[in-house]
Parts: sequence; C-alpha cells; structure tokens
Amino acid sequence: MEPRSSSLQVETTQPPQPSPLRKMVAVASIAAGIQFGWALQLSLLTPYVQTLGVPHAWASFIWLCGPISGLVVQPIVGYSSDRCKSRFGRRRPFILAGAIAVAIAVFLIGYAADIGHGAGDDLKKKTRPRAVAVFVIGFWILDVANNMLQGPCRAFLGDLAAGDHRKTRTANAFFSFFMAIGNVLGYAAGSYEKLHKVFPFTETAACDMFCANLKSCFFFSIVLLLVLCAIVLTSVDDPQFTPNDNDQNDEVSAFVACFGELGAAFRGLKRPMWMLMLVTAINWVAWFPYFLFDTDWMGREVYGGEVGHPAYDKGVRVGSLGLMLNSVVLALMSLAVEPLGRFVGGVKWLWGIVNVILAVCMAMTVVITKAAKHERHLNAAYIGHPSNGVKAGALTFFSILGVPLAITFSVPFALASIYSVSSGAGQGLSLGVLNVAIVVPQMIVSAISGPWDSWFGGGNLPAFVLGAVAAAVSAVLAVVLLPTPKPADVAKVSSVTAGGFH
Repeated sequence: MEPRSSSLQVETTQPPQPSPLRKMVAVASIAAGIQFGWALQLSLLTPYVQTLGVPHAWASFIWLCGPISGLVVQPIVGYSSDRCKSRFGRRRPFILAGAIAVAIAVFLIGYAADIGHGAGDDLKKKTRPRAVAVFVIGFWILDVANNMLQGPCRAFLGDLAAGDHRKTRTANAFFSFFMAIGNVLGYAAGSYEKLHKVFPFTETAACDMFCANLKSCFFFSIVLLLVLCAIVLTSVDDPQFTPNDNDQNDEVSAFVACFGELGAAFRGLKRPMWMLMLVTAINWVAWFPYFLFDTDWMGREVYGGEVGHPAYDKGVRVGSLGLMLNSVVLALMSLAVEPLGRFVGGVKWLWGIVNVILAVCMAMTVVITKAAKHERHLNAAYIGHPSNGVKAGALTFFSILGVPLAITFSVPFALASIYSVSSGAGQGLSLGVLNVAIVVPQMIVSAISGPWDSWFGGGNLPAFVLGAVAAAVSAVLAVVLLPTPKPADVAKVSSVTAGGFH
C-alpha cells in the first residue's frame, strides 16, 4: 500500500513518504493528453469556426472562455479538490470528470457541422448558425474541462511528492516535459493534411476535408487522454481527505472560501508583486494575438487564401508545422533558463531581453506579409505557393518565438515565488494572484482584437502590431520596475511551478 500524503491534514499513522517516481510520471503524463487538445485548439479552431460562417472580426470572442475558465473554474476546482471527501480520493474524481467532459466537448466540436446540417443548416449559405451554436457549446465545455484536469493533476503531483523538494522539482519537470510532447503531437497532427484518410467516415456533405482532418485529430487526442487518465485512475493511490476538527471552511462554499482568500491576498500584496503583475499583464497583451491568430495569419496573409479555399487550408497546416517547431525550441530552451539568467545578470534582465525578441518577431509579421503580398501581386501563381524565402521567414518566426515563450512560462512564476518569500505571503496564493494578471489581459484582447482588426481594414496585422508595442513596453518595465531578487530569498524557493496557456 502506498503511503498516504496530503497538503491538508489527513489521518495517517506515520509521516507521509514520497511516492515512487513511476507514479509521478504516470500523473505527469496526463499533461501530454491535455496539451494535445490545447495544441489543436490553438492551431485549428480559429480557422475552423470561420468555415462555419463566423466573421473573422468576431472569431476572437469565442476565445473568451479560456481566460474566464482560467480565472473562475480552475481556482474553484483546485480549492474543491483539496477538500473533496469522495471515497475515491481528492484528485481522481476531478480527473475522471474532466476526461469525460473533454470527450463530450470533442464530439460536439468535431461534429458541429454535421449536427447543424441535420438540424436544418443550409450548406449553400455562408453562415451555419446551428453548427456555430453547437461548436461554441463544445468549445466552452472543452476549455472548462481542460482547466478541471490541469489543476488537480498538478496538485496530485504535490501530494505524491509529500513535501520532498527534490521530487517536487522532478515531478514538475516531468509535467513540463509531457506538455511539450503533447504540443509536438498536436501540432504535428494538425499539419498533416491526409490524416482524415485514417477515418474515411469523417468526411461528409457538411464536413469538408479540413473539417474531417479536425475530427481525426480530436479522435487521436481523446484516445490518448482517456488511456493516460485510465492508467492513473487505476494504478495511482489517492488518499481520501479527512477534515480535522479545526477546519473552519468545511461548510463554506468553494466559491466564497476560494475567492475570499484570493481577495485577502490582493489586499496584502507588496509593491514587488504589483509590479510583477503589471509587467505580466502587458506581456500577455503581446502574446495573446499570436495565440489567437497564428495559423489564420499563415492562411490569409502568407498563403493568400480565403477561408474555405485550398490556399488557406494549406497555410493553416504549414502554420501548425511552425507551431510544432515552436514547441521543440520551447522544450529545449526550458532547460537553459537558469544558466541564461545567471549569464545576463538575473532573471528580470533575461525576461526583458526576450521581450525585445518578442517585439521584433511580432513586428516582422508585417515584413513577411508585405513580401508575400508583393509576390502575389507580381504573379498569381504564388497564391497558395509562397516562395521559399517567405515560407522560411514565416517558419523562422514561429521557431524563434519558442525562446521568449519558454521564459514567459517560467520566469514570472519564479519571481512570484521569490517575492512571496520576501514578503511573507504564501506561494500558492501569490501564484493564484499572478494568474489573474494573465487571464484578464487575455479577456481584453479576445474582446477587442477582432473589432480592432476590422477598424484597420481586416486581417491580423493590427493585432500583431499591438502585440509588438506591448512586448516592447513590457521589456522596458521588466528591467526598470522589477526589484532584483536577493540571493537569500532565491535560496528559500525550493521549487517553481511553471505556468502554461489557459
């Protein structure tokens, strides 16, 4: 029997002991299934919803669910899983519910066009309202389900480590590794145009080749996730929570208790954390247009296609290939964050430098777009077939962005942990507060980027230029406003929980 472990008081006869590494690896592997789905969302769903007739200017509104669920759902699920009294344990019920919800969401998204057609959508019309409604429902369920999975999985790793700092670092490293694996698999699947031939039944009158490829990708995604979750649910012990007599929050709703603690954390913030939140928020204003429109930019501006045409579909697939290259660079760069930080004089300087790289890359989308348009103006044969130079420039853009992205997924969280030590605040609440600085800008960008593009003539460049400006501002503020961490405080931080896109 595996020794029981818990972040709360659990009835045990002996002090909790760390679980075997193989069980931590099993739980961490769920990140590959989660991130496979995230990769498909990021690369294919903005183009897909436009094939259903949603105008480009309004497509970004659908993405509001991600930050909203990250802001509301994940803290509540995390708080509730800490206190879950199920006889199956605290984390496993949420992992099971999340996996089932993902399966339902994937079905609704993949079959939105078919369900809409069966419900009366006219395929001759540009907009298919019933299909759009089914897609939006599925999309929101998928975002909520992914957030239901990710929080309890990270908490489960903490339980299994049982306070062992070395094993906690190892578990988080495995989680980040499997996230990278999931990204590579998801983007590779999205870039392969003949995947639908594995499932010939996916192509129907209402679902063209692009839609059929999306269905097939999601089939692989859900099979991977369900298999990984089944392994964890059947082979990793999850001790049942037993509240102690002094637990005052037992009868308080998760929403009130969780956000009450979060509000108290805001009231007690010191200046370094406020400055970190400001820089983080502006930095995510820079990143989110890229996450929203990366493959759409490839289909429209680089390959010169319109939604539903072969040139656009080909550009989206090549964009998925670019995102796969981005994930490979991100994974390699993640291993170099600590030595690079020492080399440049500290992590805040490293963050400032890579934000300059981010600003330059976002600005380069204008140069790449103008070059591609110039080619098509001279020769229509370049529509759907840009020159090797343009393609190389676009793929280089994706690849280089893996460098600042690796820093964005680690340095702000490291600084939050360090500042929480110096101020005496709890690391958990400090990271929760930092998450607010990530999701609120995502909500703002989701709400304004579509209309913003429309005001400036359509396309994706206005949002990318906004991102370039925000990245440049965040680079300056990171160096000017953030205090340099003291070596004594850095030494007290035993482990850092790397963040991800929600």
